[in-house]
Amino acid sequence: MIEIISGVKGKGKTKELLDRVNSSVASATGNIVYLDKSQKHMYELNNKVRLINVMDYPIDTCDEFLGFLCGIVSQDHDLEEMYLDSFLTISSIQNEADMCHAIEKLDVISEKYNVKFILSISKDEADLPECAKAKIVVSL
Repeated sequence: MIEIISGVKGKGKTKELLDRVNSSVASATGNIVYLDKSQKHMYELNNKVRLINVMDYPIDTCDEFLGFLCGIVSQDHDLEEMYLDSFLTISSIQNEADMCHAIEKLDVISEKYNVKFILSISKDEADLPECAKAKIVVSL
């Protein structure tokens, strides 16, 4: 399952994402991972959530990012949820085709390994491709 929190920069997507991840810790039976473009939110996350700064790794394309995600999923059989803040930045998505490709692959990974992905995307709902609009749960 993929959920998308969308909205232009500065609308509160990261706060919404942090609230969701911290509240899900109480009910989660598996592990939770939070991917971001910096360590900035380390102290805002519950200590049971694993924070990964994607910018620490040499990821230059969308497919490299998807491979990185597969590596995380393969390493942790108890992985339940992955929160991806600043999704377009950390995944090196350049255009709508990349975004649809990434969402399709995330759907496959999510279904096969039973991992829920929650993404924050810095775009207005109207500017998102159709492949993403159906997955929006919060539009700010």
